[in-house]
Amino acid sequence: MLRVRLVAVLSFALVVDQMKPATLAFILPGARAEYGLTTAEVAMLPVGGLTGTVLGSLLWGQLADRIGRRASVLLAALLFVATTVCGAMPSFEANIMMCVLMGISAGGMLPIVYALISEVLPGRSGTIVLTAGLTTVGGYLAASGLSAVFEPVYGWRILWFLQLPLALALLVLNRWIPESPSFLASRGNTAEARRMTVLFGLSDTPAEPRTERGGRALLGPGYRRQTLIISGFALSWGLVYWGFVTFLPTVLGEAGLKTAASQILFGSSLLSIPGTAVAAWLYSRWSSRKTMTLYGTVTAVSLAALTTVPLDSAQVAVPVLIGLLTGVSGVVSVLGPYTAQVYPTAFRGLGSGLSAACSKSGGIVGPPVVGSLMASLPIGRVAIVIAAPMALATALIARYGKETTAATRTPAPPGSSHKGGQDHFRQMWRHIR
Repeated sequence: MLRVRLVAVLSFALVVDQMKPATLAFILPGARAEYGLTTAEVAMLPVGGLTGTVLGSLLWGQLADRIGRRASVLLAALLFVATTVCGAMPSFEANIMMCVLMGISAGGMLPIVYALISEVLPGRSGTIVLTAGLTTVGGYLAASGLSAVFEPVYGWRILWFLQLPLALALLVLNRWIPESPSFLASRGNTAEARRMTVLFGLSDTPAEPRTERGGRALLGPGYRRQTLIISGFALSWGLVYWGFVTFLPTVLGEAGLKTAASQILFGSSLLSIPGTAVAAWLYSRWSSRKTMTLYGTVTAVSLAALTTVPLDSAQVAVPVLIGLLTGVSGVVSVLGPYTAQVYPTAFRGLGSGLSAACSKSGGIVGPPVVGSLMASLPIGRVAIVIAAPMALATALIARYGKETTAATRTPAPPGSSHKGGQDHFRQMWRHIR
């Protein structure tokens, strides 16, 4: 029961975390109209927000390794509450400033949660990936759903105010977030680590050897190649998601669709959920490296398909959008757990923070680049430009990525068998309980 509650609370934290930057995509058309901005000018809003997420990912990743996972989650939640005043900012410049602060809080949550959940649920790769994927889709669903229901009536600013009760709820739920047993052990608090181990029904694992902390460790022997590969893969994903997907509501609206863009994206996100569940199964039962390669390929191919798909027809555009959102949600669902499994406890938070920072860095570069390209090129050619880094990073993962599935998979009891995906998800549920 404790594991179920923990997964539920951390999932809620990730959904709230994903909602904030995802909301940027749905406020752009309204902000652009209110302030009389060009596409390139309004792109400074997501640039500000994503700059904050880069800083937050690095800052909170470092804090998670120094003061603990639980305390860092609480600090991020406090900043969540403060930054819901984004909707009250009168000027465009003030909105950019608040987006930076909002990004710092949102960027800090991801590395902490992935580090914590991989340490409290070791060997549950499928559960971790499923949680990561569903919360990513859930955050986008929440943002697009709230936009479809409230924005036409109350305007784009209401999307920020609606997040206040969610941020307050996260503060209340922090009481049920435990500290990581492996972090406690690494800081010499063996008694509390043993108590948490017993409480969550974990098996004792050999203590990790003492190792250097901080950024130098990420580029040290044994981790340099993986750090560069993970960073490149995260950066290319950021170009796609924050740079390209951010503009989809604007692109679909300008294409002349009869159905509202937010409704189309909401439906496409909903239909991409099964693909995320498949990613969890493949990651835990097939291969972590090959699963990342597969979903990176789906993302790149879906972008390439936009060169020929007429976006003014919902019947034709929606299947491609489902493929694109399935690909990007699959990539991010495996990227966080993969990163957390690659690094040891001593700098797992910072390693996860660097990965998250790189994914958001793609968003800093992406919006102004995409905004400028859209002013002179058709959307299909813009999609090809953004697909190229994703294809290259996917090829590097396929060739040099580290396989983590074999090392983290929970061994099956003697005489047991896994007959299909249904049996595996039943086993995942038993592990959580």
